[in-house]
Amino acid sequence: METTKAKKKNGLFFKFLDMIENVGNRLPHPVTIFLLFSVAIMVVSHIAATAGLEIDFTMIDRSTKEVKDVTVKAVSLLNADGIRYMFSTAVKNFTGFAPLGTVLVAMLGVGVAEGSGLISALLRKLVLSTPKKLITMVVVFAGIMSNVASDAGYVVLVPLGAMVFLSFGRHPLAGLAAAFAGVSGGFSANLLVGTIDPLLGGISTEAARFISDGYTVAPTANWYFMIVSTFLITGIGTFVTEKIVEPRLGEYKGNETFELNELTSNEKRGLTVAGITLLVFVGIILALVLPADAILRNPETGGIMKGSAFMAGLVPIITLFFLVPGIAYGMASKTITSDKDIVNFMSKAMSTMGGYLVLSFVAAQFVAYFKYTNLGTILAVKGADFLKATEMTGLPMIMGFILVSAFINLFIGSASAKWAIMAPVFIPMLMRIGYSPEFTQIAYRIGDSTTNIISPLMSYFAVIVAFAQKYDKKIGIGTLISTMVPYSISFLLGWTILLIIWFVIGAPIGPEAFIKLPM
Repeated sequence: METTKAKKKNGLFFKFLDMIENVGNRLPHPVTIFLLFSVAIMVVSHIAATAGLEIDFTMIDRSTKEVKDVTVKAVSLLNADGIRYMFSTAVKNFTGFAPLGTVLVAMLGVGVAEGSGLISALLRKLVLSTPKKLITMVVVFAGIMSNVASDAGYVVLVPLGAMVFLSFGRHPLAGLAAAFAGVSGGFSANLLVGTIDPLLGGISTEAARFISDGYTVAPTANWYFMIVSTFLITGIGTFVTEKIVEPRLGEYKGNETFELNELTSNEKRGLTVAGITLLVFVGIILALVLPADAILRNPETGGIMKGSAFMAGLVPIITLFFLVPGIAYGMASKTITSDKDIVNFMSKAMSTMGGYLVLSFVAAQFVAYFKYTNLGTILAVKGADFLKATEMTGLPMIMGFILVSAFINLFIGSASAKWAIMAPVFIPMLMRIGYSPEFTQIAYRIGDSTTNIISPLMSYFAVIVAFAQKYDKKIGIGTLISTMVPYSISFLLGWTILLIIWFVIGAPIGPEAFIKLPM
């Protein structure tokens, strides 16, 4: 049965969302849409290349952190080289598509945890022990905190958010949206320093040295602001889910169900054994990471976050995080009697990913074409040049910078790739009028995070569409974007207001990091 929509709200904003959904869903299947996007890139790239479109700019190499002058030209996909590129890289584009391996490998463990009954038992225990009014907040907050583990939240928490809401008798797409909003829209909020912080800090450091030799932007440069942002985004995400998204979706009448029964003695025993097993597994991982000479640290630097086997192996660790307790639960609760059951659970999980594989193939080509043609880079540089040409100063400049970052983020998904282009322009420019690189970096991160959830170019967007189609086979890009627009707008407004308040107060934005440069 198809998902129904409650049209109780007739305000202008709801009509606007309905218009986005209707227009978007009248478009072809998402696979066809990405195919059409790819064709459009071919045509536009050829026109731009024929016209001789090129730009000169200064950027920072993300791997070496060296400053270099770059000339970028639009590259055609319809000349001889472009046609050879499309044929010769089609397979590599697909197999190298970042979300593909992450999702498939993680699903091996998730499939066992789900097939053995562990996830169902955990959800029922959650429903029976958690106040219903807190569940939305928990889902959004968990999504934000998952950012510390890189892309794990997209694979684990987004589908889990849908299952949690379904178990509470609520619309699963609202749970999926809440988790997606936390994971992706709240990308620059966290109580902990994550993997992106040292990367952005390194780029900011090199840009700051255009003006001040020896200036260093630490990975903790935005930490205080991120901590407060975590509670802000959790609150906004909860409000938008319960007051806008869920009422608009209405009652779920799809085929997916969740039966709320009391746990049996076998299930209780299974949860106990699974919990003990999980603690042992976590202990082993900590022993491989925490000691100064631990095996999973970077053997050259001794670091954990950069160049370590721990970060490189995060996906298989996540797989084992579900696989090990899943097997333990199944054996204790007697849902697993042999190794054949484990393989069958994995196979069943893989069999549900057929539609995702097809979507990933065309989405991977589109993203690769966009990068090959340099159209995203040209858009980013032109956007930066436009804002610079306005000659705004102070808060108007900062707010304009946030909006430009948000707009460019629709076309370039990588936060570090955009920052490598924009930092050499805006950090020196704002340092000259007294603003610190740390403050400029915060403004960029706000814009970068808030439009992740409405950009089809975001690498995990196809993944979210596939997860949503489990609950509504006919769902299209229009439904997903219209569902996420309220989060995007609310996060952008709320975060900008927080930045203005912080600016007025003049509080530190991180340890030894301030809004304005010392005189």
